[in-house]
Amino acid sequence: MTEESFIRPRKQSGIKGMLPYILLFIMLIWHAVIFAQDRFPRPEFESGYTYPEHQMPLQRAPVWQYIDLAVLVSALSVASWLALKRRSRNGLLWLSVFSLAYFGFFREGCICPVGSVQNVSLALFNTGYTIPLTVLLFFLLPLAFALAFGRVFCAGVCPLGAIQELTGIYPVKLPRIVESIMISVPFIYLGISVLSAATESQFLICRYDPFVGIFRLDASYTMIIFGILLLAAGVFINRPYCRYLCPYGVLLNIFSRFSQKHLTITPAECIDCRLCENACPYDAILFSDTGTPPADPARQRKRFITYILLVPFFALGGLLIFREVSPALSALNGNVRLAKEIRIEKETGVPALSKAAVAFKEAGKTENELFNEEIRIRERYKKGASWVGLLLGLSFGFSLVALTTRTSRTIYEPHKGKCYSCGRCFSYCPVHIKKVEDDKNRRK
Repeated sequence: MTEESFIRPRKQSGIKGMLPYILLFIMLIWHAVIFAQDRFPRPEFESGYTYPEHQMPLQRAPVWQYIDLAVLVSALSVASWLALKRRSRNGLLWLSVFSLAYFGFFREGCICPVGSVQNVSLALFNTGYTIPLTVLLFFLLPLAFALAFGRVFCAGVCPLGAIQELTGIYPVKLPRIVESIMISVPFIYLGISVLSAATESQFLICRYDPFVGIFRLDASYTMIIFGILLLAAGVFINRPYCRYLCPYGVLLNIFSRFSQKHLTITPAECIDCRLCENACPYDAILFSDTGTPPADPARQRKRFITYILLVPFFALGGLLIFREVSPALSALNGNVRLAKEIRIEKETGVPALSKAAVAFKEAGKTENELFNEEIRIRERYKKGASWVGLLLGLSFGFSLVALTTRTSRTIYEPHKGKCYSCGRCFSYCPVHIKKVEDDKNRRK
């Protein structure tokens, strides 16, 4: 076998290679047909329905909740085996098809570990809400597997990632500066989502989940269109939601960095062929230092000290910025918006006609009670936003410090935090390809 035969990854041809994508298409069409039959005749779109702000998981029989947990554990275990032991990209694709069918279209995306972040936040900061055990386990199990085996939940278990992975056909890489800016968005989204849930305002992750609308076909048309646009963009920019929006991915990124075992590009010793450099569409491959001149130690030390000294300023800056924008963030709470509406009515004489205002007037609650509630909520936002800004500032500062502490590497390896364990790099590695062919020859 010549080196030229390794330049491009091997792909299965014909129906066999396209079967996972055909099944994805069939699932989407079948789901749409069944939904149309259930909703016949056509719904009245002027019914005045508004998308719920504070979404909670739908109640299911306890036995089904534990079946969902058993399926989750089984899927995580299979994903770990396929990524680390079996090293099968096709197996992970088939697992993605199953996860999309079960956790996506059958379970309708709820409850998922991504959305469970909000339930945990609500339970931590509000004594009146007790988080169900199954929801807590949905939150913890993928993190536990990430700590042990890397981001195997992303590899083929998460339905949000699965539907994007199956549409990532012609991946391209974004400019490094664009990538660097975009990857900071999930940290901000996570902070605001936790703050919103903790203050009993909204479940932002659920409300603006672009794919739950596709799984249920009952979200607002803007969110369904947003999901379709993400899938269209995902043909070229792999997993745009996972990379640039997913708040749960922030936690998986952190836990995976400390994983005991992790997916590797090659099953044996790396031969430093450099064929995997462009294999990963997520820019998660750490290059070998072989053949590159060593960095200037004095310059590195100077950068390290500079960034360390700047960390407190980044933390203070984040705190002040989020403290200043907390009044705007508090508008996520319905009572704050209602108080503003009632106040405008008093000042201008123009009656408040929203449903919330009408319900408030009919309930007999006094304006002073409403305004006191508004003050309480704004104070909670001010305090919570300050902590969010502080943590984001610290995260940004220490990420800069990490850039100055580089470990010497003699092989190509995946970045434990950024790697989705998808297995795309397998088909570029000549050591892996040779091992697969040797295994086939031994079985003949």
